[in-house]
Amino acid sequence: MIGACGYAQNPTGAVRGVVEDAAGRRIVAASAEFSLAASNIILMVKSDKHGEYSLRGLTPGQWALRVRAPGFAVAEGIVTINVSSTRDVEIVLNPAVVNQAVSVSAQSFSVTTQPIDSSSSVLQSVITRTDLDSFPLPARSFANIALLAPGTAPVEPSDPTKARITAVSTGGSSGLNNEISVDGIDNSDDFIGGFLQNFSPDAIQEFALRTTQEDADTGGTTGGSIVITTRNGTDAWHATGSVFERSDVLNARRPIENPAPEPKQNFSRQNFVGTVGGPLIRDHLFGFAAFESVREEATISYSPVNLGEFRDLSQLARAGLLPGGTQVDVPASVAIPFRDYEDSLRLQWEESPKSQWFLRASTDTYLTRNSLVQQGTLPSTGVLAHNNYFSLAAGNQFIFSPSLIGRFAFGVGSLHLTQTRNSNLGFALAFPFSSTSLTTSGFETFGDNQFATPITFFPSTRNQQKYQARYDLSKTARTHTLSFGVNVIHEPVLDGTFAPNSEVVYRLPENPSFYIGNPGQFTADLAAGVSTNGPGGRFGQNVQRFAIYAQDSWRIRNLSFNYGLRYSTTFGLLRASGKTQESTAGYSTLAKLEIPLALGIPRDDRKQFAPHLGLAWSPYSRTVFRGGAGLFFNDLAQVGWSTALEALHEPAASCADPFKSGAGSSGCVPGSNFGGTVNLIDPHYQTPYAIHLSAGVQHAFTPAWTVSADYVHEQGNHGYRAYSYVGGANLSTPLLASDDPTQADVVPNVNFFRSDNRSSYNALLLHGQGMIGKSLSLTANYTLASAKTWGCVLGEIFDYVNGVCDPLNAFAPGDYGPSGEDIRHRFVIAGYLKVRKGFELTFISQGESARPFTIVTADGRNRISVNGIRTSLDEFRGTPFLQTDLRVSRPVHLGERWTVTPFAEFFNVANRNNPGANFVTNVASLAPQSQAQSGNVTDVCTSTDCTATVPITRLQQLAIPAGALGDFFGPGTTVGVPFAAQLGVRVSF
Repeated sequence: MIGACGYAQNPTGAVRGVVEDAAGRRIVAASAEFSLAASNIILMVKSDKHGEYSLRGLTPGQWALRVRAPGFAVAEGIVTINVSSTRDVEIVLNPAVVNQAVSVSAQSFSVTTQPIDSSSSVLQSVITRTDLDSFPLPARSFANIALLAPGTAPVEPSDPTKARITAVSTGGSSGLNNEISVDGIDNSDDFIGGFLQNFSPDAIQEFALRTTQEDADTGGTTGGSIVITTRNGTDAWHATGSVFERSDVLNARRPIENPAPEPKQNFSRQNFVGTVGGPLIRDHLFGFAAFESVREEATISYSPVNLGEFRDLSQLARAGLLPGGTQVDVPASVAIPFRDYEDSLRLQWEESPKSQWFLRASTDTYLTRNSLVQQGTLPSTGVLAHNNYFSLAAGNQFIFSPSLIGRFAFGVGSLHLTQTRNSNLGFALAFPFSSTSLTTSGFETFGDNQFATPITFFPSTRNQQKYQARYDLSKTARTHTLSFGVNVIHEPVLDGTFAPNSEVVYRLPENPSFYIGNPGQFTADLAAGVSTNGPGGRFGQNVQRFAIYAQDSWRIRNLSFNYGLRYSTTFGLLRASGKTQESTAGYSTLAKLEIPLALGIPRDDRKQFAPHLGLAWSPYSRTVFRGGAGLFFNDLAQVGWSTALEALHEPAASCADPFKSGAGSSGCVPGSNFGGTVNLIDPHYQTPYAIHLSAGVQHAFTPAWTVSADYVHEQGNHGYRAYSYVGGANLSTPLLASDDPTQADVVPNVNFFRSDNRSSYNALLLHGQGMIGKSLSLTANYTLASAKTWGCVLGEIFDYVNGVCDPLNAFAPGDYGPSGEDIRHRFVIAGYLKVRKGFELTFISQGESARPFTIVTADGRNRISVNGIRTSLDEFRGTPFLQTDLRVSRPVHLGERWTVTPFAEFFNVANRNNPGANFVTNVASLAPQSQAQSGNVTDVCTSTDCTATVPITRLQQLAIPAGALGDFFGPGTTVGVPFAAQLGVRVSF
């Protein structure tokens, strides 16, 4: 790990240092010339009266350095500048005899050779082009390798709209609260959070992953940030072509869902990648293009157990017990073909040595058939998902002087997606065996997918358009580095549509195998478990975001102070379709009933002042102590309260008399007995924020070996939570007696969205990196952490999934517990090894302690009790995770420019079964029916039909691995995949 004084969304680097003679005397007015390789960019700076120099705004890449001073020999060398990072380069000049080489204080960046930065408290790691080319990437996503940074962890995508973008958790969160920028332009999804558009790893030059203590120029995060820069063309033409091949012949079986002697599930995938770059007008205009296509043929072969359940369900249908007498077809397997096309084009115009422009356009489009179908669901629950992403970034860097640099960036981004259901029967059946801990967008076994779960909604269409303009100015003085900036985002389109037809959902407490012998019970449970989702509608927002910041880095000898202030706010965040919630029938109804939830409308938060203070002290050249404190605001994704936004799209309505007729009068929402539901946002809304505190030390034992230790505390405030009130039960009108039986006739159910959640994350981050001899580079991270939050059946830090079990006691005992990404111990080791006969080997090995999960009651709305004692949030733990990925390659050089590199990649080399936290989470599949219905279990089933049970003496007896290992969204990360091999070849010149 390193600390770096970066520019967040401005993807540039910096260099600083001293010029001295062999005796250690500082040299004044030495001239240092930096020229970017294969371009005409030349920057010059002179050492001041203390022999010190600094230069900012350097494009990431290889810079040639030439230093001159009267009476001394010219010194030359190469310095590697990386995104969002400051390099310390000490220059020693010898008497004028012959030219000499500059002694650069560190090697080129990579995951295993990151030098000490003595000027900042930001904690980050940088991933370079070499790393992206060399290390195995299981999902061909740049985020796969980001996991090397201490304090990070892999998480599954939380949204089918981003099925192939691996998320990265920081601070014990789900990763949806991180800020992501590409070429200085925001790449965040403002509906659900996290990454928006995917980029081919071959289109990326490098990226910095910052896990805590970002500078004041970074906003829109309560956790970490990822700063990506894309590749440029140069004055020399260069190109690559790659092919990646995977097949079920090279894959092991999934041990739970596809055991022998069942036919092995089919799988094949081919990635075709091409890049080309070079001069369009020599010395002035450069171009670079990258393209990647994915052709995947995957199949879900149902497990014998689930196949038996499906056949029993089909038998119930033939008996006429299903609604409408619907026939249920049971295939042995389901094909899930996937196609993806990613491309990127970048132009770089070097107008003059002082002015450089760039323009980059990128698209990503993919199509998935039978998306959302998983191990416990039939094809009718799937959808056809078609996603289209586009982004454009343009900018200019103008060097007024070596000490004054201005940067302008403008960006456009868009998303359009559609999800078309495979069936439109008007109903869905949900059995316990279909619900696993990975079921985040569909728990139905058969019938129409609702795009809705107990946590949230997923719209069937979604659109996002974003325009951004920002300007940053940095001024370097002798002891100060000042920076100022303003950032404006206009988002005229942030909308979506939920399925427009009403749907009936039948949630049954037992599986079809039980009902085959108890058909009468099936009819009774079908009637008891019925609920109706009203027809969906549209929601739409027009949001503007504004931020301004000032930052200074003040260096006094070997002590640096980094301090800054950021102010940000939004406009229109809490409005939809041009209206506020006081215009809705739900608000009017509650007001007429004098229910105090309707006390006003939420307004944009104008108090987002975020100070930041950090320091770095380097008493010795190889040691730095660092620490910092900062405040970070982030308006989280809107999906959590999308139903409240949807209500604003309905025509304005005013309730006249909610007591008139049982179904409510015109303009009124009926009571809960008649299915009435109101969705409102708390008028006391406050923007979520986190307080970051950190302290650490880094030491280089030798130029080849560096270790660091950092302690991090992140305190979360005002996270989102949903309060679900039941009219007539825990919500009543004072206009009737509290025990009046007609309360439920007039008081509707209410989903009330508050920003009152709290969380904490504490971690010790240990990092070591170095070289063993000349052939082995190693990096190793260990994280000891604790992440906790408030929730009901799911606990996530800065996410939209947290609910409240009892809205009248929102902070009840047991509701505070580990977050879903609470990993107590996590260890990562990665390396690069040169072996005999030109072979190269790279590997990444990850190990982590078990993640938590919650077992819920049969209706999925609460946590179970065991032997009369209610379980707490995320009290159960899955299994420890261990996976090693390996790549073996052998470059073959043809002439001076051409290189052919065949390679083989192996994922989960030990073929370890890694179910992670993917365990059965509904008690109806674990305990006898009578106990499951009561919510208090004393026995656990030991046979499929639950004819055999044993008493529960310890909670872990209820931890039963579920199917669907490997998320149905895409390649698994948190639950791992079986052993898989991938072959490929890369040709380059």
